[in-house]
Amino acid sequence: MSQDEEAVDPSAERRGSVFSILGPGLTTGASDDDPSGIATYSQVGAQFGYALGWTLVLSIPLMVAIQEISARIGRVSGHGIAGNLARHYPRPVLYAIVSLLFAANAINIGADLGAMGAALKLLIGGPAFLYVVLFGTASVLAEVFIQYARYEPILKWLTLSLFAYVATVFIVDVPWAQMPYHVLVPTVSVDPAFITCVVAVLGTTISPYLFFWQAEEEVESAEAKPLYNPLRDDLAAAPREFSRIRVDTVIGMVFSNTVSLAIVITTAATLHAHGVTDINTSAEAAEALRPIAGPYAFAIFAAGIIGTGALAVPVLAGSAAYAVGEAMQWPSGLARRPGEAKAFYGVLAFATLIGVIMNFSDVDPVKALFWSAVINGIVAVPVMFMMMLMTRRREIMGPLMLPPGLRMLGWLATAIMGATALGLVLTW
Repeated sequence: MSQDEEAVDPSAERRGSVFSILGPGLTTGASDDDPSGIATYSQVGAQFGYALGWTLVLSIPLMVAIQEISARIGRVSGHGIAGNLARHYPRPVLYAIVSLLFAANAINIGADLGAMGAALKLLIGGPAFLYVVLFGTASVLAEVFIQYARYEPILKWLTLSLFAYVATVFIVDVPWAQMPYHVLVPTVSVDPAFITCVVAVLGTTISPYLFFWQAEEEVESAEAKPLYNPLRDDLAAAPREFSRIRVDTVIGMVFSNTVSLAIVITTAATLHAHGVTDINTSAEAAEALRPIAGPYAFAIFAAGIIGTGALAVPVLAGSAAYAVGEAMQWPSGLARRPGEAKAFYGVLAFATLIGVIMNFSDVDPVKALFWSAVINGIVAVPVMFMMMLMTRRREIMGPLMLPPGLRMLGWLATAIMGATALGLVLTW
């Protein structure tokens, strides 16, 4: 057996540790809890207490379903979401979806970099704007110049930073006897502010950039192994690969929403309980925790913002570059050398640059942050609808159509996101 064959021996993968099996699903789920997401969850916890915690429980099976569908599209077809849109659907649909995704991602990058700079300033002092530039530059340089085979494990290890938010739950005083009821029993209101926050939560947890990223990372991971082919051309490998994708996705999404719920619980038990209901950024949430929950909760919360941002900014910039690159049919992918994919890396750097510039402009990053989550919730609906249509096309999926249960969950997730977005429009 050659060295290449040994490198991709499926039995060797099965013998690997659980951590080695985890990949796109884990990093996708963890990047969902970026600083802008932390701000949204903190705002929800501070404003409504535990009342919206149920949305994070409800969304777990929906997230798992839609992310698994994204991964299957990439692994089966050998192309990402934008690549399949470019090959099989009208150009106006492709350009509209990719443009909205790029705009929302650039805004998210700006908000995340601003939160990282503010968090580091809280911890060590110094100029937050300088930290924004340094974080943005370091993110671009890492994605461009670190080989993908080495960069992917870095992203996986950065997911450990999310445990900071699980830790804060056990530092603050949570009313454990009352909390489960409020989290598990849905509270519903037709108040426009309530509905807007529901859309923001769902737009943060079920975001279009996550679909594009996981599908593309499945393609990248497969292309990095020379003996692997798209599953529609390698049907014998499909059961093993679908099993890996499901384990990876379930663990990643459950981990993501557990952390999100921990943030809501922490801010509900501290800020909301003490009447602090106006939280605009993740850094404000960390600072507000200091007098209420003590210096340890503050430090852990602030440090977590930096760690999650270091994971999320590359994912946001990378998914934007993947979408634009595939839409324009450029050579694309983090596994390519800079000289092989100049336009792809140019888009990645440009999206990050826009995020950096946002922090030096008159754009209100707080409003941009919240409304980017709302925009994500609205944009997700047509993207999910198109994805579900993709899974019915044999030229994309071959004979590997979705099993009935997964297809039903995918359409249910699409319907719920659509109904929530419609509710926001009707109560504007």
